[in-house]
This record gives sequence, C-alpha cells and structure tokens, in this order.
Amino acid sequence: MRKNTSALVLASAFVLPSFMIASSAGAEEAAAAAPVHTVTGNVTLASEYIYRGIAQTRGKPAIQGGFDYAHASGLYAGVWGSSISWIGDGVAGASANVEIDAYGGYKGSLGDDLGYDLGVLTYNYPGTGKTLGGTILDQDTTELYAALSWKWLTLKYSHSTTALFGWAKTGTTLDKTTGSGYLELNAAYDLGDGWGINGHVGHQKVNGYGDASYSDYKVGVTKDLGFGTVGLAYSATNAKDSCDAVVAAGVAGGTDATNPYCYSKQSGPLDTYAAGKSRLLLTFGKTF
Repeated sequence: MRKNTSALVLASAFVLPSFMIASSAGAEEAAAAAPVHTVTGNVTLASEYIYRGIAQTRGKPAIQGGFDYAHASGLYAGVWGSSISWIGDGVAGASANVEIDAYGGYKGSLGDDLGYDLGVLTYNYPGTGKTLGGTILDQDTTELYAALSWKWLTLKYSHSTTALFGWAKTGTTLDKTTGSGYLELNAAYDLGDGWGINGHVGHQKVNGYGDASYSDYKVGVTKDLGFGTVGLAYSATNAKDSCDAVVAAGVAGGTDATNPYCYSKQSGPLDTYAAGKSRLLLTFGKTF
C-alpha cells in the first residue's frame, strides 16, 4: 500500500510534482540539456508502516524502498516494497510478510503551476494469505488514480478495479468490494534551510460497507540533513473501534484478525491492537 501516495519518507510523501513553463531562451536550453531517461532509488526506515492512517506492521518498525524510472515525455514507472505483518497477524499460518507495489503513468503540465498525473498501481502480497471456508482470498489489489497539483497542493483520487485487499462478502459467491475509492488532499511547503511542513486529509470509501469507511489526517515536519531526510508526523483516523455491523452483515474480514479496515480494537484474542488509532510516525529516508 504504497504511500502517496507513493511515498517513502514524509518529505517525499507529500512533495508535489513540479511543472514549469518558461519562454526564455535559457529555459529552452535547460530543457534541451535535461536527460531523456532518469532512474532514482530510495530507502526508508520507519517506526511503523502506516497506510491511509491504518497500521500495517502492528506498531513495529518497517523497512521500505524502491526504484523509479522517468522519461522526458512524462511517462514513468516504478516499483516499491515494504515489510508488513497485517496478514500474518490475523491469520494463523499466513506467510505474506512483504508488500510489493508496481505502478506506471504519465505526468504533464496544464500551464503555469498546474500539473496532472494519471496512472495505475498494483499492490502485491506474495505468500500465503487469508482464506474463507477454504477459499483463498486474493489480497492483491489494483487501483487507477488521477491527480491535479497546484504549487504545493495535490488533490488525488484512487479507484479500485479489484476487491479491496481481499475483502469480500460471504455467501454462495464472494461479492467483491470492487469500486472502492480514496480521495485525498496533500500539501507540502518548503520553509527553507532544509525544513519542510506537510499535511494530509483523506477519505476511504469501502464500496458497499459504510461502517468500514473512514477518514484519516496527518500533519508533519521534515528536515533534510544532507545525508538523508528525517520526518516526524502525527497521524489519526475516525475509523470505528468496531465493525460489528459489518460482521453481522456477513462480511468476510470484518475483524482485526482478517481485515485492515476493520481492525481497530476489537474483542477477540487477536484484536488487541487498534490499527486506526492516533500515533506519531518517525522516518529516516535517503534518495539516490
């Protein structure tokens, strides 16, 4: 569940695409000198992996990293990975302990400080995951996304084209949560001298299951130390402490043990960690 947005450190989590239109000869020369192909890498150590306000490592540290390719035309692609525990925490014998995301898209400019970003992102969880009555539920998820950026603000919408992280409804068939959506507004402001502040608000709609839908919020500060960037943020959600109404409706994965969107603190033996609670997040990241 790569942060967004597709981000690794807080500094990059909310950095907006930069698009500049210039008419001077100097700008044209700079554009001509820009490389056609660019490849970058990143690595992050985080006190916890938090995705859309929900903990993915149950309060434990995470290691994350990836590679990005960008073409001068605006086309881009990348891969990103993180350690996770949310699948194995709730399902005895599950061995899925890593998330690998692959994505690609196109970024462009609409003039002045306005830009756009269109793409597709797949979340992949190799290993043995959740089951329901002997049927394996596929946690792998695909989302299409579209974003608009203006200066230090970015508005983004992501739409799932598959079941949302393996969440399905019980019955003679598994009714998928396809069509779930996440709307978010991100802000990042450069204070100078290596300091930056950022903010985020988002709303996750789980298609068909209103009790599991929720909003999340984040505010943070970053400092570029030269050899890496340190980030500190406060994250919170209004996720319900219980999805009992969802469970009663026959939804597979309606508890902390089996579903990331309903694993705020519950009553079962495995449900002792409130994954949607407020918390501080500390990160250290390096881009190369």
